[in-house]
Amino acid sequence: MSRGILPAPMAKSSKEWLRRHVTDHYVRKAREQGYRSRAAYKLLELDERERLLRPGSMVVDLGAAPGSWSQVAAGRVKPGGKVIAVDLLEIAPISGVTVLKGDFREAALLQALEGKRADVILSDVLPNLSGIPNVDQARAAELSFAAMDFCQKALKSDGVFVLKAFQGEAFDEVLERLKRDFAKVSVRKPEASRGESRETYVVARNPRKMDGSQSQSPKTGVSP
Repeated sequence: MSRGILPAPMAKSSKEWLRRHVTDHYVRKAREQGYRSRAAYKLLELDERERLLRPGSMVVDLGAAPGSWSQVAAGRVKPGGKVIAVDLLEIAPISGVTVLKGDFREAALLQALEGKRADVILSDVLPNLSGIPNVDQARAAELSFAAMDFCQKALKSDGVFVLKAFQGEAFDEVLERLKRDFAKVSVRKPEASRGESRETYVVARNPRKMDGSQSQSPKTGVSP
């Protein structure tokens, strides 16, 4: 294969994605308004509907790269708020945001909270995709469960958890665990989310206190 030339099927798919991306309303709007990705408008829409982000709030953004959700959060929690963004990928500095490079399941994130609990935890975490739908869904579910475990340790009793999830085999298990762990759970599909996408967003409020047996995650059979 010649360097820089894709096989015909891949080239067609790639060109179609590029055309859609370039002409996408939210992509253009993000560039104009200084957001790092179109995902900012999903959170903005959720916040308008759910009143998630308030001045003075502490927000933790899991899987934050490239940082558009953290940009939105940092703007909305002023004055007096704090945003901590964590990802395995590098995140360029964002004004008003503490950026951590690492796995949110490790102790460093809890240490960064300095004994405090968050008002809002955002999770846009995704695994490395294999292209095998049931494997990818299982791995994504495992990360969702890990984010819920983090909420048990780090979210205030009147706090809010926002999770990106995907409709499919594992979604019912994720939703069941959320309903067990939180007093109120709502499923949302922002207009900024592409219509053909299977992604959906779950807003969960008021975590319940759990013992180890109650918060145990279902086994999906695939490690993250």
